[in-house]
Amino acid sequence: MESRHLTPEELAERWRSKVQTLANMRYRGDGPRWIKCGRLVRYRLADVKAYEESKAQGGAAA
Repeated sequence: MESRHLTPEELAERWRSKVQTLANMRYRGDGPRWIKCGRLVRYRLADVKAYEESKAQGGAAA
């Protein structure tokens, strides 16, 4: 089980998007599950990968 956590900045870099885009996704209730500890937001890498897989489109399924 992966226990690595990503900051919004790290996830934005992974997706080549903006941190504000992730904030908008959280506000809308969209995107991968996230954890809030005080003022800190973190994304479990396993949740990010599961979200990415759920959004995969086209091509042949493996």
